[in-house]
Amino acid sequence: MKYDTVIIGAGMSGFAAGIRLAHYEKKVLICESHSREGGLNSFYRRHGVFLETGLHAITNYSPKNGNKAMPLLKLLRQLRIPYEELQLREQQGSEIVFPEHRLEFENGFGAITEAIRREFPAEIDNFIALDRFLCHYKDVTLLQKQKEFCSGKEEVYRHIGDKTLADMLLCPLMYYGSSVPNDIDFGQMVLLYHSIFHEGFCRPAGRGIGTLLELLKKRYRDSGGELRMNCRVIKIVSEQGKATGVITDKGEFIAADNILSSAGAPETMALCEEPSPPGFTEREIIPGGMAFLETIAVMPPEFDSGSTSSVIFFNMRNRFDYRDPESCFDGRSGVICQPHCFRFIPGEPHPEPMIRVTALAGYRQWHELSPEQYRREKIACSAAALSRAQTILNCRDILDHARFTDTITPLTIERFTGHLHGAIYGSPVKLKSGKTHLSNLYLCGTDQGFLGITGAMLSGISIANQYLLM
Repeated sequence: MKYDTVIIGAGMSGFAAGIRLAHYEKKVLICESHSREGGLNSFYRRHGVFLETGLHAITNYSPKNGNKAMPLLKLLRQLRIPYEELQLREQQGSEIVFPEHRLEFENGFGAITEAIRREFPAEIDNFIALDRFLCHYKDVTLLQKQKEFCSGKEEVYRHIGDKTLADMLLCPLMYYGSSVPNDIDFGQMVLLYHSIFHEGFCRPAGRGIGTLLELLKKRYRDSGGELRMNCRVIKIVSEQGKATGVITDKGEFIAADNILSSAGAPETMALCEEPSPPGFTEREIIPGGMAFLETIAVMPPEFDSGSTSSVIFFNMRNRFDYRDPESCFDGRSGVICQPHCFRFIPGEPHPEPMIRVTALAGYRQWHELSPEQYRREKIACSAAALSRAQTILNCRDILDHARFTDTITPLTIERFTGHLHGAIYGSPVKLKSGKTHLSNLYLCGTDQGFLGITGAMLSGISIANQYLLM
C-alpha cells in the first residue's frame, strides 16, 4: 500500500493536516503510537472523573460573527467545521498575580488595558505603544518569515520601563509557549500576545478537549482519512535525500510520497535513516529543557475556591524567573486553572470542580529517582503545588477536602507523548518553514513554531496547503 501522505501523530496539528488533505481526495494515513488520540492535549479518566492534559483552554477565542480573518474562524473554514459544533464557552476572566500587583483580563482587549491603567498609570502610554508595535506583526506568516531566533523579551523591555509590568506581561506568554529559558521567540510572542490578550480563552462544553478531539477524528474519517492507533513509527526510510516511507513497530513498511511529522524536530530527526547534514540549521536541533509538573485536585460538588477566575498566572517574586529548575518542582511561579469556571449554559454538562496547578519542573532530577523515591516525590510535590494554590486563591479547603489528586511529571509526558525530556514546548530550535533535510519530509506542530490548540491546527493546515496540496 502506498499513501500520498503519512502523518506521524494524531494530535491537533496531525488531524488538521489530515482533514485538509483528505478534503482534496489525497490518500492519507495517520499513525498514532498510543491507544488515545491527542498527544500533548489529551484526556483520561480517574475514579470515574474525566481529566485533561495539556493547555488549560483554547486560545484565540472569536464569536461566530467575528472578523473572518481571526485565526479560529479561519481554521474552521479550512477544516469545514461549523462553528456551533465546537460549543465554545468563554472564560469568566483570568489574572496575573505578582506580590504587589494584580492584573485582570478577559476576552477582548479592554480589561487588560484598564487593569494596567489602574496598577501602572505611569506606563499606560508605553503599553499602548507596545500594543501598536505588536499589532503590526500579528500575521501568522511572521514565524515563517523570521528565520532566526529574535528575543521577544528585549522588545517588551524596550517599550515598558517598569520591569515588574514587563515581567507580568511576559509571564503568561512564556508559560503558554516558550521553549527558551527567560526569553521567548519574538514571532511566537506576537502570536501568543494576540491570542491571549486580544482574543482570549474558551473551552468546548461537555468533555472539553475530548469534545474537540472527537469532532476532529470524525471529520477526518468522514473525509476519507485512515487512522491507525497503537501504530508507532520507528524509522523513516529514505533514499538519496528523499523519504520513501516509514517502518512501524510491527515491522510493516508503509510507502508514501510525503511524510508529515508532528513528533517534534529532534524526535523526527532521530527516526531518519539519513542524518541531517552539517549546516542544515543555524543552531543544533536539541531536545527542549523546559518541563512542567501538573497536579489536579478534584473537589466535591459544593466546593468554592472563592475565585471565579478561569486561569491565574502567578509569580511569588518581584522579578519573573522562567528557567529549568535545579529541583523536581519550583512553585515560585506557575499557572492555576479552574476548568469549571467558564461561562457554561445552565444545565449543560461541564467539568466537576477541580484545581489544576502547573509549575516548572526539573526533568533530570525526576529521571534520577528510584521508583520508590519517584512515588514519594510525586506526593510531596503535589502537596506543595496545592498548598501554593491555597495561598494564591486565599482558600484553605483544597488539601483537606479534595476527593482525590493526580500528578503528571516530566517523565509522564515523555512516556505518553514521546517528547524528549518531557518538554511540552519542544526544542528551542524551530524549523519554521516546516522543511527538513529530506525533500519530502515536513514538520508541523510545536517544533514548526505554532503553539496552543488553535496554533497547532493552523500549523497542520499551513504545511498541508503550502507543500502537500501543490
